[in-house]
Amino acid sequence: MFRFSKAPSYLLISALLGSSFTVNADNFNTLPEIGTAAASTLTIEKEQEYGDAYMRMLRASKPVISDPLLSEYVLDLGHRLVANAEDVRTPFNFFMIQSREINAFAFFGGYVALHSGLFLHAKTESELASVVAHEIAHVTQRHLARSMEDQAKKSPATMAALIGSLMLAIASPEAGIAAIHATTAASMQGQINYTRSNEKEADRIGIATLAKSGFDVQAMPQFFGRLADQYRYASKPPAMLLTHPLPEARVSDTRSRANQYPSVRVNTSERYQLARARIVARFAGIDSDAALDWFDRQLKKANPSQKAALNYGKALVYMDSGKFDLAHQLLDPLVAAEPNNRFFIDSATDLDLFQKKYDAAVNRLEVALKQNPDHKVLRLNLAHALQEAGRTTDSISILTRYTYDNPQDTNGWNLLAQAYAYSGKRDGELAARAELLALRAQWDKAINHYIQASQIVDVDSLDQARYDARIDQLRLSRERFENLQ
Repeated sequence: MFRFSKAPSYLLISALLGSSFTVNADNFNTLPEIGTAAASTLTIEKEQEYGDAYMRMLRASKPVISDPLLSEYVLDLGHRLVANAEDVRTPFNFFMIQSREINAFAFFGGYVALHSGLFLHAKTESELASVVAHEIAHVTQRHLARSMEDQAKKSPATMAALIGSLMLAIASPEAGIAAIHATTAASMQGQINYTRSNEKEADRIGIATLAKSGFDVQAMPQFFGRLADQYRYASKPPAMLLTHPLPEARVSDTRSRANQYPSVRVNTSERYQLARARIVARFAGIDSDAALDWFDRQLKKANPSQKAALNYGKALVYMDSGKFDLAHQLLDPLVAAEPNNRFFIDSATDLDLFQKKYDAAVNRLEVALKQNPDHKVLRLNLAHALQEAGRTTDSISILTRYTYDNPQDTNGWNLLAQAYAYSGKRDGELAARAELLALRAQWDKAINHYIQASQIVDVDSLDQARYDARIDQLRLSRERFENLQ
């Protein structure tokens, strides 16, 4: 799969108070009937605006993983859990951040972020799902909004100050639900206790969601207990233990709740194993020798159901190192055994493109798309393969539709900008790059790009009218964004 360089970080915003939250709430049009009347703290419309703002700033400041296969896997896992969760009144968005830290967090708008380090420490898909289910529960129970209302009642902080602290959280959202600076120790302790109750509630609801989704409920106490034991005396525990404390009572409580459910046998998930191998090969922050050593050590103790994924990971390392013959030796048998596996199709296509076998790459993807005509990853791969083959017009046709269907996907806009650049259509390139800038809250640059595009095309043309209309939309978005601060 095509890969792009990470966008540079830029300075985020200041806020009124010096502490931060990880925000967990919903962005739907109906309030959940739980807890306190959180609507008095934030309207649902404001939560939606904050969620969108947070995501745009994260794209600019954090190494958000844009790998389409991994994004698809995380979305599918998250939505499987959401489909079996209670009190869901908001759309959810799941994404990954490249970091070896063991952590996850949620914020306004139903966004849930997973650090790639979770895949390196979760031994099964059920363990990973237990973390995701916990974060989903924070969102469905509107823990941030309820915490804000509770804090507003106990401290002299104005609502404006509370909102300001939320904007500060953009700079470090994984800090977790923490206390706003309070004037008294009693106020601080009350906030800590409220947060602990939220964690306990998220565990309880998360375990129920795991059970309904067909995962092993024992995975939550197993994963949490292993982390607590491993880092009990560590001078620098992982971020997850700082933002989601694991006192012995909480681990015991999750174990007790899990024991109330019948024991189920959950088969090893091949997609989880493949996603994990892909992360080790490309997103673990280790060199090729270290990655190969890891795969070799795992292969020595792997059962037969795990070996295909581990060999797939090794093939990726060889491919990225330019050792195409070695990659073929591992990947070709995998493709032959599972010709419809999208992980294998993706990598086989990459091998074709690296070796300039453009017709083979395009044909492979067209065959796959006949079985899954609307599949996002296959559509992106085909657009990329067509570009590499010099068929930019065909690539632009696919990407124009793709970006219309998926306007929040940076991959589509990146490829479209490249395709327009290859074809010499400067206004189209500027417009596509403007959309990328807007997705990172770089409003002024985005507007300037569209102004340049409008000046290039014919006066009073349909393109100019479209660009000018988009300029007006972006100016309005910039105004709304600035008002949040």
